[in-house]
Amino acid sequence: MMTSNALAALNDYWSYSEYLRLHPEQNALTEQLDRQVQAEPEPLKTAPQPIKISVVVPGEQISDYWQRNILALERRLQALNIQYELEQVTTRPNNDIREQSASLYAALRDGADYLIFTLNSVRHRKFINHVLSQNKTKLILQNITTPVKSWQGNQPFLYVGFDHQEGSLALADHFNARYPQGAAYSVLYFSQGYVSDARGDTFIDAMNNHSHNHLVSAYYTKGDQASGYEAAKAMLNNNEKLDFIYACATDVAFGAINALDDLNRHEVVINGWGGGSAELDALQRGDLDVTVMRMNDDTGVAMAEAIKRDLQDQAVPVVYSGRFEIVTKEDSPERINALKKQAFRYSD
Repeated sequence: MMTSNALAALNDYWSYSEYLRLHPEQNALTEQLDRQVQAEPEPLKTAPQPIKISVVVPGEQISDYWQRNILALERRLQALNIQYELEQVTTRPNNDIREQSASLYAALRDGADYLIFTLNSVRHRKFINHVLSQNKTKLILQNITTPVKSWQGNQPFLYVGFDHQEGSLALADHFNARYPQGAAYSVLYFSQGYVSDARGDTFIDAMNNHSHNHLVSAYYTKGDQASGYEAAKAMLNNNEKLDFIYACATDVAFGAINALDDLNRHEVVINGWGGGSAELDALQRGDLDVTVMRMNDDTGVAMAEAIKRDLQDQAVPVVYSGRFEIVTKEDSPERINALKKQAFRYSD
């Protein structure tokens, strides 16, 4: 259950579960798409005309989520006998706004059939409003599964990702079970924006449901390893008693790991968020304690299957979220390898 902080930050979004509950017809479409995602591909008998796909995403991160998703998308499109041209631009999160904007407008000018982008900031939202006002290019918003209320009646073609709130609540359940008597913890946010609101505030609200938990401090970062390191170092220097640091993203978690090493504070537990290859390696080394692992390729496959439905003039759901698993450093190599096989079935 979410309380006022997260609700205030996310008040123009429907939560994933709320949207599907309020729109039963969408719930049915999402379930149909999920069945296609989990099934073997059914190729089109006749290949349609090649489609143009433009991808503009913040892929230059330690997390391999973005790169794997595009690889899964391409391989599933090939398996579905869909011919395509794909143009891709990857940037650092929150940097290169001018380059990002130029690439986005170029995609529209060049007549892309589908544009894959994300929504994490006010600048993103302004551009998305522009795309929604034109009729040719269909917009797929990656890494967001909470439809925007004010776009009702003119939603993007598809919101697709792994629901940030659901994943954060799974981590909160883990930490509440790990510290039944309560814990002193700090939060390392991503940069200011939607992801921090959905992951960080949701987690804090869930921890607040247990009165013995104590939020000691919370820091925003630039979303990268260096700023994660500096923020974690400040947290640790200011607090001798800290049970764990909750990190909202892979890069900031890796910065925190370096700070824990430098200050010899290995008693402080640290989580990852997403369970990509780098996080799973860190878990197996014992550097990370726990992560919420996305079944990563679900969303690349979902984008491909949604495009197939569109090409066949079938209805496409507004929103789709992939599956999660909690993974800890105590898990056996056999379990982790089995999860990798599911998660990276196209991108390995």
